[in-house]
Amino acid sequence: MRICRFDDNRLGVVTEKGIHDVTELLPQLPAWTYPLPVFDPLVENLPKLRSALEQQSKQSAPKPLKGVRLLSPVANPGKIIAAPVNYKKHLEEVLAQKELHHGNLINEIHRAGLFLKATSSLIGAGQRIELVHLDRRNDHEVELAVVIGKPARNVSAANALDHVAGYCIGLDITIRGPEERSFRKSPDTYTVLGPWLVTADELDDPSRLSFSIAVNGEIRQDANTDDLVLGVKELIELASSFYTLHPGDVILTGTPQGVGPVRPGDVLFARMDRIGEMRVEVVAAK
Repeated sequence: MRICRFDDNRLGVVTEKGIHDVTELLPQLPAWTYPLPVFDPLVENLPKLRSALEQQSKQSAPKPLKGVRLLSPVANPGKIIAAPVNYKKHLEEVLAQKELHHGNLINEIHRAGLFLKATSSLIGAGQRIELVHLDRRNDHEVELAVVIGKPARNVSAANALDHVAGYCIGLDITIRGPEERSFRKSPDTYTVLGPWLVTADELDDPSRLSFSIAVNGEIRQDANTDDLVLGVKELIELASSFYTLHPGDVILTGTPQGVGPVRPGDVLFARMDRIGEMRVEVVAAK
């Protein structure tokens, strides 16, 4: 199943015919009072809603994809976890270009570990990347995004995929400079998820997905997840050994070689096997 959020926080099921509005099912989610949960209620309850979503989507007339504004398929991730230099050729690329590392110590992922991005940086494919600090280089990074479906703590790689709700395309926009990664990667709009969430039952093997990103029609990155240093299973094992993963938490698995600058006026086109494609505009922040 492909699940999206669109327009004014509406919920949709995506089929070949278009988007089927299933927003009327949202009141079935548990009501929460303060303090609010640290997980995404929709993602946590997807298994319970699955049958109703399928039934309601068949009764809802499809809307053309071109006529809607896609939001992030995950509304309330508790954490956005990112994997640095998780492709060997990208590590070589960063080490070879001073404008990418700015003298920072760059380690392979086994030594660098993971880092967190601000959840306030999250947008969807129908929204725009709003660049800040235009006097510095802002880069695109495309990667597979993993959405956690149920709590995971000290999970083994062998059981890791049992905790996945689904997958999206992720864009990790980055300001180059000497500061810590999480600081340079967390401005508003610098994390894009989309175009929708493909549930794990439709994508049983995330280890062989080809993907790419083009800027104004020029292919910049073109790779396959089989080149990941740490695959999805190993990333979940590593992350869950440090903190509990909750439904809706997002893991950005790392970007391959070919990162490059983006500027106001650019149009990014990202695609990934078995997930889909998304077009994202870049503007200057007001």
